Amino acid sequence: MLKNIWNALKLPEVKKRLLITALIFVLIRFGHYVIIPYIDREIISEIVGASGFLGLLDLFSGGGYQNFSIFSLGVLPYINASIIMQLLRVVIPHLEHLTKEGGEEGRRKIAGYTRWLTLGLGLLQAFMFTNYVFIDALLNQSFIARLIIIVTLMAGTFLLVWLGEWITEKGIGNGVSLIIFTGIISRIPLSVTEAVQMIQGETLTYGALLFSVVVLLLALTGVVCVHQAERRIAVQYSKRIVGRKTAGGQSTYIPLKLIQAGVLPIIFASSVITFPSIIAQFIPETGFAVFTETYLTQQTSLVFNGLFFFMIVFFTYFYTSITYNPDDMAENLQKYGGFVPGVRPGKETSEFMMTMLNRITFPASIFLGLLAVLPNMLLGTTNLSIFFFGGTSILIMIGVAIETAKQMEGFLVMRQYKGFLKG
Repeated sequence: MLKNIWNALKLPEVKKRLLITALIFVLIRFGHYVIIPYIDREIISEIVGASGFLGLLDLFSGGGYQNFSIFSLGVLPYINASIIMQLLRVVIPHLEHLTKEGGEEGRRKIAGYTRWLTLGLGLLQAFMFTNYVFIDALLNQSFIARLIIIVTLMAGTFLLVWLGEWITEKGIGNGVSLIIFTGIISRIPLSVTEAVQMIQGETLTYGALLFSVVVLLLALTGVVCVHQAERRIAVQYSKRIVGRKTAGGQSTYIPLKLIQAGVLPIIFASSVITFPSIIAQFIPETGFAVFTETYLTQQTSLVFNGLFFFMIVFFTYFYTSITYNPDDMAENLQKYGGFVPGVRPGKETSEFMMTMLNRITFPASIFLGLLAVLPNMLLGTTNLSIFFFGGTSILIMIGVAIETAKQMEGFLVMRQYKGFLKG
């Protein structure tokens, strides 16, 4: 794979796309230092540092919350809107029709609905941050000042989404995913600096640091193996006689990836688990608000991690069930003359597919849950923020890196086919 990537880098088209992608990344990093007015960033830094979830959001946004820049919200409102649209396709037949049979026009309508939903989620998040979460950091409490902050945050989110779409079209890889990827890796130098300072201040031992590095390497190895793992279901196609020729008869397989939902269950579970905190902002100094502040906003608490784990398991099953329809898979196999050896076509094939999906979804959900929770628990014992680069962050980085590498290999394959045809 590395050899193919190196050969792909020699292609003029790939160089051009990489240059466009790099320039957009530079622009995005510059935007993280364009600060929003009327905000005391020292207070913002204290609030973000005291909240585990805000620290995780700050990691995904590339430090946008610490600086309170125009890109503070990042692309998470768009990601949440995309996930919600996928869930709504199950309960709204019109959306499912647009997805399956609408063609290019249907995809444009779905994209439009997603942007409108992004606007609503982003406005809600910007409103809550301005008027409740970061209210103590406002230097100007006037309506105009708050409106400027909310509008600037929303404009930054849509600018990021537009830049991400531009990367997807003109650059390399999936733009929105790469934006989160760069936001994560941009924090690595800060974590290294923090570790050095903690060692110099004797608040961190070399043994604890070595343990952290070993855990991260093990997590990296595990994520790579699990991300590439798949269950292959053998499929045999019947022979058909067309004129004087015999067609079909070949054997192939249906690959079912172990982690089919990717990081989406973790992201969606993170969004849902913060909803009580949003409600608590409206009813402060109540028992519900105290419980939320004590257990659901501290990333190292047992209640938070237990609830977070079970929500990830639930959303993994839920997302897999709406993404893969065993009945459709069985119907398509039967339509094209395919069958699973030893399994009757039709209903029995559908039941077999459902059994296989359940078997791979269970370990995948447990793995995703542990991947998200264990770094939080280790963070509580070592107080070293380098653990933010375990779990969810590593899964995102590995997934994005592999998909981007595959796209670069795809350019090389197309070039080879073109050369063969020309020759």
